[in-house]
This record gives sequence, C-alpha cells and structure tokens, in this order.
Amino acid sequence: MKKRRIWMTSPICYAMVVVLFVMTALSWKHNKVLFAVELTISILAAVSVLMTDLHYRLHIHTALRTARKVLSADEEHEFDQFALPIVVLGNLGDIIWSNQRFRDQFAENEESRGNNIAAYIYPKTLRQILSESGTAISFGEKEYTAYGLRAGSSCVVYFVDDTYYKQIHREFREKHTVVALISFDNREELARDSAGGEDSRLTAEVENVLRRWATDEMGGFLRRLTNGRYMLITDEQHIVQARQKRFSVLDQVRAIKDDSDLPATVSVGIGRGSPTAALSELHARQALDMALGRGGDQVAVRLQDGTYEFFGGLSKGVEKRDKVRTRVIAATLSDHIKSSDRVFIMGHANSDLDSVGSAVGMWAAVTKGLQCRASVVIDRNRSMASGLIHTFDHLPEYADLFITPQEALDLCTPRSLLIVVDTHSTNFVESQDVLRAISRVVVIDHHRMMVTHIKNAIIFYHEPYASSASEMVGELVQYINSSALNKREATAMLAGIMLDTKNFVLKTGVRTFEASAYLKRRGADTVEVKKMFANSLDTYKERSQLVAGAEVYKNCAIACSNWEFPNIRIAAAQAADELLSIQNVRASFVLFRVGNEICISARSLGDVNVQILLEEFGGGGHLNMAGAQVKNSTTEEVRKALLRVLDQKLLEASRNDN
Repeated sequence: MKKRRIWMTSPICYAMVVVLFVMTALSWKHNKVLFAVELTISILAAVSVLMTDLHYRLHIHTALRTARKVLSADEEHEFDQFALPIVVLGNLGDIIWSNQRFRDQFAENEESRGNNIAAYIYPKTLRQILSESGTAISFGEKEYTAYGLRAGSSCVVYFVDDTYYKQIHREFREKHTVVALISFDNREELARDSAGGEDSRLTAEVENVLRRWATDEMGGFLRRLTNGRYMLITDEQHIVQARQKRFSVLDQVRAIKDDSDLPATVSVGIGRGSPTAALSELHARQALDMALGRGGDQVAVRLQDGTYEFFGGLSKGVEKRDKVRTRVIAATLSDHIKSSDRVFIMGHANSDLDSVGSAVGMWAAVTKGLQCRASVVIDRNRSMASGLIHTFDHLPEYADLFITPQEALDLCTPRSLLIVVDTHSTNFVESQDVLRAISRVVVIDHHRMMVTHIKNAIIFYHEPYASSASEMVGELVQYINSSALNKREATAMLAGIMLDTKNFVLKTGVRTFEASAYLKRRGADTVEVKKMFANSLDTYKERSQLVAGAEVYKNCAIACSNWEFPNIRIAAAQAADELLSIQNVRASFVLFRVGNEICISARSLGDVNVQILLEEFGGGGHLNMAGAQVKNSTTEEVRKALLRVLDQKLLEASRNDN
C-alpha cells in the first residue's frame, strides 16, 4: 500500500540545485563572468532550499514539543496504542504526530511526520474533514470515515475503518429487489389488423425479447400475468445499468413489426428504491400507469421522493379507446353530479377554445341534461377565448354561466363538485384555491400524464389518445343526455376540437370525426367557428413578424419575441402553427414574454415529441403540441437552453432510430 506522497520541500528542488552547480562547473572554461553569475545563483538557490527545509523541520519539532508538553509520557503512550488511527496536524496540514495504528494502516510502519495529510486523504481536503461531521475517504483497499476537530493552531484527525459496513451497504443497495411491470401496449391493435397466426407470432417475438432482456441483461426473471402484461423481478444494480443504456429493450421491441410495417411497443413501470417488495409492486403499477398515460412506448421509473424519470416515448402511439369505459364514466359521473348541491367546472389557466368549449359542453350536460346548478370558473382577463365568452354574455339564459374564482370560493360547500377539464395538473388549473377548497374533484383530460397530476380525483377520465377535451366531453354528453346541447354550445365544442386538431389535421382519429358529427347534428355552425379564429389586424401583423424573424436549427423553427402586446399568446400559437408549413421544418418553437415569464409554444407534425422537449422546462402537453413557462429568465437564456435540449434529445432520438 503506497501513499500519495506530498513533500513540503520537494526532492526536485534539491535535484535542480545539483543541476545548477553542474552547469556552473561547465561554464568555468568558457566564460568566467558567466561562471560567477551562475555560481552566485546556484549558491542562493541552495541556501534558499536549505533554509526552507530547516524552517519546516524546525516547525515540525516545535509543534511536536508543544504536543509533548500537553501530553505526558504515559498519555502519549496510551494514545500511541489507541485502537483508531490518529494524527495531529499543523495549521498547514503537516503531520506532527501520529499513533502506531495510523503508521500501520497508512504509512506502512514508516515515519509519517513531515508528510502532509493530503497524501492520505486525496481527493478530499482537510477543510472538508474539519467542516463535515464525518467524511468518507478511501486509502488502498480500505474505506474510512474521517473526523476532525481543531485545537488552537493544530487539529486532530482520527479515522474509523468501516470498510466492511460500507461493502455490506453497497451490496444491500445493489442487490435490493426491484419490481417492474411491463405492458405490451398495442397488442390488441396489431392483432386486429393482422391475419391468421400473425398475432401469435408477434406476441411470441415480443415475449422472447422481454425474456432475453430479463435474464441476460437484467439478471432477473420474467413472469406473464395476463395477455400483454408481465412482471420482472430484478435488482437495483441491473436497473442502474439499464438506465445507462437508456433501456434498449424499447428499441428491440420496436424492431418487431407486423405485415403492414407497424412496430410493436411496450411500456415499463419500475418501482425503484421501495423498502418492501409489496410497496415496490405498488409503485411499479403507478409508474406503469404514468407511462401509459403519457402515450406508451416508454419506461417510467418511480423514485423514492415520488418523482418520475422517463425514458423513450418516441412513437406516436395508436388510438386505443373503449366506448364501454366512456359509458361507465358517464353513468358514474351522473351519479356524483346528482348527489351534489352545486357543480363547478374549471379549465386551465390562460384558457383557450378547447378549455372553454369543453367546459360549456359539460355545463349544458349538468344543467339541462341532469337539471343541476352549475357554473364555469374562469378568469376573463387571462383567457385566449374571449370572443367565445362574449357570444354567451349577452344572452339571459347564460347569465350565471361564467363566474370568477373568487365567486366560486364564496359559493362552494362541502357537497360541491368540481369538474376539471382540459388539464390534469395542479400547476395549470385556472384557480388552485378553488381546487383546494372543493374536496370532490373529477378530471376530464387528454394531455399526456404529468407527475403533478391531481391525485385526489374521485373520477380521473384520462384519454391521451383523444384529440381534445371537447371530443371527450362530446362523447360523455351523448351518454348523459344526447339532447342537452343546443346550436351555440355545440359550436363552442366544435371550435375546441378544430383548435386542437388544427382543422382535423393533427391527432385526429375515428372517434374525433364521430364526436364532430354528433356536434354537427346538434347544429354546430362551421362558419361561426371560422369567425372565432379570425384575428385583428394587429395580431396578424405580430404573427407575421414572429414568422419572419424565425431561425431554423436542426429542422426546428425557432422564433423569439422580446415585446409584449395584448394578444401575444394567440399570435405566438398561430405563428407556431404557421412555421410548420415551412419546408423541412419538423417542429416549431415560439418564445415570448408575458410579465416575468418566458413562455414557449411548441408544435410538431409528429416526427418530434415536443412534450418530452418542453418537460425539461417544466411544461407538458402532447407529442405534437406542448407549452411551458420559465420564470425569472430572459428570452435569450431560454433560447440557448432550448438549443441545448434540442442537441441532447434529438441526438438520443436519432440513435434510437438507427
């Protein structure tokens, strides 16, 4: 065992002095003046090195004599035989005394006085040891915890050999049991579109990939629970290794395709760091729900602090919704509404046409379909759907339709019910005070699952495959009371669908057209919807200015606005949509300031998952439409951060594609 030797007066100094004298001797025959100069310099250097060395040795002996004055001969002998390694240090960290155990374990029975303690505690420092209550260090093959205390101009450091306990702790942590639940996301969809034995082949190939991954890479075993559901038992060490590989099993499964070239996908939920196997299984189920709620084809790892870490999530996902579930949700929701004295409906902050349209549709179902009192909680000053709101304001039958958050707080009772539409995050609701004041909460949302979702909801109707909240509410209304909507309310809901689908271009499924057909039967007017999307001339100019100033970086269009104007949110959203029409642009980002926040509006045609990108800024949304807000920052700082995220995430995506 060799220490990392650190000298106060380095042997190199002596070697350099010798070299100087040799060079001086060589110049004797050639130049007497040069010889005299070199001799003078050599003598001065030798004197300087000797004086430094003598001064240091004198310092060591002085400190040692001081220590001996404090300790008697018997006490010094007892400390020398103490079971723990102990050293007494000078104010510069030089060793002035050490006991026998320190010399045995650190200095190999050699004299340690004069050496610096840094030779034995590197890369930790003496300042660290003195400031911390126990500093972990390693020396050779052993591990210690060092404790230090200052006594006047000197300090004492002692070492506790806890190699065995640290090894046991490390082995316990690495071998700690981890439960993972795996779901074959699109098994039913692939089976429905396949012929003959194609379903069995795909299932067998996916299961073979999972079994090889479980045994060869994860050091565990796999058990099938039901068709398409599996449980993996492994340990913490292999989870760490899988994280480093970004869970390559996702790519291996995605390489399996059916006859129509559709890839198979799996989602994995991992309960990591749980104290018991039962709790680990519970956390794995919660993580799997989170992965599926975000669209599938990804791994969600639940950490000890309740947060999640996500890997994958690159595919668009397959529409997978069940009308039976919608009918059951509608029946359950009707029961809760009937048992409430008043119903409040609330969307997200900075409400848009989908948020307001779905809220109006749910209001109609509650008031006219179930004859219960209801109101929509909204902040008119922050809404981006003010035109839609104004269409209801002048009509007497809608006098109590919209109320402020403060009015809702004054009217709510213990029997009140709150229906949250078009968001499921506690951070994005119109009023967090209203959410806290009402204990009975129902959530209806289509955005991909976020960690900050509302956890106390009595009904959590979440469909990440739906195009919009208005589509989901349209389906529910048909089961609650299909005749509840009139022309004006149906038009509002159709506007919400057209906003989120970009006129039925993005994220549009069969159920989207079915819901739109129902709204059209109820009298929805497409001309009125078109008028709701009309802009003022100033907004049009601002949108054009944003588009004109955009840059393209790695097939992503980025536009920045440093100025504020009344309709900046509308102009930014429309600019993000328009930037997608530029050739070779796969995603668009518009940055703009609102108060002390820098907002990001992101759009994609599906090739780039903008939800994952904006989650780095605390935002969220869909694969092809997302948003985020960054506080206390500048537009340029957020832009540079966005470029770094694009570099990292797009590189990961390209590796997965390869």
